[in-house]
Amino acid sequence: MNGQTRPNTDISPGIGETLRRSGVDDSRRKAIAAALGNVNRPGFRIEPSAILPLMKPVTWFPPMWAFACGVVSTGEPVLENWSVLLRGVILAGPLMCAMSQTMNDYFDREVDAINEPERPIPSGKISKSASWLITFSLIITGFLVALSIHPYVMAIAFVGVLMSHAYSGPPFRAKRNGWYGNLIVGLAYEGVAWLTGSFAITQGVPSTETIALAIIFSLGAHGIMTLNDFKSVVGDRIRKVASIPVQLGEKNAAILASVIMDAAQLGAIAILLAKGSSLMAILASLLLLAQLPMQKILINNPREKAVWYNAFGTLLYVLSMMVAAVGIRP
Repeated sequence: MNGQTRPNTDISPGIGETLRRSGVDDSRRKAIAAALGNVNRPGFRIEPSAILPLMKPVTWFPPMWAFACGVVSTGEPVLENWSVLLRGVILAGPLMCAMSQTMNDYFDREVDAINEPERPIPSGKISKSASWLITFSLIITGFLVALSIHPYVMAIAFVGVLMSHAYSGPPFRAKRNGWYGNLIVGLAYEGVAWLTGSFAITQGVPSTETIALAIIFSLGAHGIMTLNDFKSVVGDRIRKVASIPVQLGEKNAAILASVIMDAAQLGAIAILLAKGSSLMAILASLLLLAQLPMQKILINNPREKAVWYNAFGTLLYVLSMMVAAVGIRP
């Protein structure tokens, strides 16, 4: 790592006071001060071990899963189309989703310095210029993989890049308002990935049921993104990011997230019943019922339980996506 200048470890009185009121201890405040000095340091620095954390592999699963759901929903034999499935899953997760994460870390580096000073850019392991090199490498590789599937898939990938920039970067920076930002992420991670999976296999217009489920589960993902924002409340307040927990308060945000996710699943169950897929509708209903007591725990203590619910409650939500995909197969 090439350190050209020593980071400024001072912290402004206003930020320091806000951190103290939020219960942040002295050692954490020192780490935040160092991170604030790192995020805009000049020079090119990159530690290879920090590249994967910058790409946040834990976030890859939702779009990969949604792509797979789109493939399954077509009713086409998966094993006969394994190459398309494999390339599509790689495109959705390790390439396009990873690209959106590296781009977001660049634009969010000053907020991350407060919320997560150990992230690669705030910690000084990767400079902001190096993060752009990684982002563009993922974009180019993603376009090549998308083109190998179908030219239209490359066009969709290009739209995905634009959506990522609209979410994270100027002039829109939609993530500064949780209502818009969460919607964009939900559409990109769930809806676009789902419909891409359906198109990649059939190379035709997806069925009405597939389009409806892609939209419904995209809207439901708004709630998942709201839960993800609980870990960033302190930094969001300091940097004037109007996430849903900041706007509504943590308990109301947890209630809203639960209602949105439940409504999406009820919509999917209605589609399954209309399709005549009673068994899958029952299974989806059981998955929804299992989430209700978990949501009660979340609402009672949202700050402490948001990560827990994202790990377990959200798992049941994504399982219902695959149940619905199976249920609408021709």
